[in-house]
Amino acid sequence: MPDILHKVELKASPAATFRALATIGGLAGWWTRETKGRSEVDGTIAFRFGERGGFEMRVLELEPEKCVLWQVVNGPKDWIGTKVRFDLRPNGQATAVLFRHEGWKEAIEFMHHCSTKWAMFLMSLKAFVEGGKGAPYPDDVHITATSD
Repeated sequence: MPDILHKVELKASPAATFRALATIGGLAGWWTRETKGRSEVDGTIAFRFGERGGFEMRVLELEPEKCVLWQVVNGPKDWIGTKVRFDLRPNGQATAVLFRHEGWKEAIEFMHHCSTKWAMFLMSLKAFVEGGKGAPYPDDVHITATSD
């Protein structure tokens, strides 16, 4: 099965990076302001993107300063059952985020779109953790001719 893979390095501690990935307020600061739910193991987090809809993730793992792992339980059919993983690796004064959206059934055109959007949101995470201001939905970079 194909996966989406990205790496970004943040000038921040693993603790600060983990807070941005593992709390509702942190997630709303870089991904979508419309984030609600329980960010705890077996909790569900709902991410909404206005009229475009959204998805829900079940939290499978929260290992402080090391890993965040979710499974998609509701949303686009191509996402259901896939997993989203953030592994954190300290690197001197920085933290490397190894991102993986794994378990796609096949490499379809929608996967290309999602890979680009994930890259944009990871840059939003970087801006949020390093400078306190990300570009979460609806202030994200649009990559299509229509609003995405």
